[in-house]
Amino acid sequence: MKSKSDLRIAILGAGIGGASTAVALRHAGFNVNVYEQASAIKEVGAGIGLRPPSIHYFTKWGLQEEIERVTHKSVLMEIMSDKGEVLLEEKWPALTDDPEEKWARLIHRADCLDTLINAIPSEYIHLNHKCKNIVRHGDYAEIEFENGLKVEADLVIAADGIRSLTRSLFFSKAEPVFHGYHAYRALVNEDETYGLASQNTLRIFVNDTVNLYLLPLKYRKQVSVDITVPHQDPTGRPDVPKEDMLNLLKDFHPDLQKIAENINHFDVRALYDIDPIEQWSNNCITLLGDAAHSMLHNQGQGANMAIQDAGVLAECLLEAETVEEALQKYEALRKPICQLYQNLSRQFHNDKEETAFPEKEFFENA
Repeated sequence: MKSKSDLRIAILGAGIGGASTAVALRHAGFNVNVYEQASAIKEVGAGIGLRPPSIHYFTKWGLQEEIERVTHKSVLMEIMSDKGEVLLEEKWPALTDDPEEKWARLIHRADCLDTLINAIPSEYIHLNHKCKNIVRHGDYAEIEFENGLKVEADLVIAADGIRSLTRSLFFSKAEPVFHGYHAYRALVNEDETYGLASQNTLRIFVNDTVNLYLLPLKYRKQVSVDITVPHQDPTGRPDVPKEDMLNLLKDFHPDLQKIAENINHFDVRALYDIDPIEQWSNNCITLLGDAAHSMLHNQGQGANMAIQDAGVLAECLLEAETVEEALQKYEALRKPICQLYQNLSRQFHNDKEETAFPEKEFFENA
């Protein structure tokens, strides 16, 4: 393998997965360039819980202080009835060898992305670069962008999302799977939740079809609201009336209904994932994050898996003698856990479930 400084690495996509990979590889001493199709880097969506394995990578990359500044630690998650009664109260399960690490650090996706992007010198991030085609030439690849630029790379890391062009060119023609749900997402101030949002605890209010998430962002003095409801419109960003969602909340606690009614603008998205695919990598191209293993938000692991993909890939490149060897090891290490979460994420929360964390059995047995 070429020296770290000579290895040409191109990352497609500057979301959480691509940005994490750039940070991880730069920390390991590699030179990388990130190519993003959008004209600006921004993140919408909901709050997330960063788990200990992800936080360990932020610490390794020298970003512990930065990530702790925009997160706060949560030790409990609660499943609530649609009337506001506690059905389940559980500690976050330990996902590391330390049994005391039963927590998550709550953060908004935008703040997570900003923390990563701020750690990458701007000259290595190239906006308005939408990938048009990739051609593999033995042990390197040539990327063609719609703006006419062509770039050669010894390693192409495709963090280009659920509708990954790279995946369709080299690994799988499988289309994203629509699951018959819409997610309505917004931010509200703490005092606009009528005391139903805890300062430290993710709460999910459920009945047999609807999940309403209140995830506190104490450092912002805000709460991330996510209302997941059944709907048959498969449009990625559907233009649907808010009344469709409000009608499905008619049996919920009146204050929960008021929270939703008072929000003037939601980011609405149809919920898609992809089925697990057989192969992520060849000798000089690999998939990462949603491009490799897009999953639903029900277990809150999509961003965590992308961050951990980045950390493991950097470690594999440091240890291997060739890029191909590194990619084979990366895929072998990451695929089992990501496929586990892909399958578990298809379990929507309900008022009959016995645990909020179905992955606990796997990790406790392991």
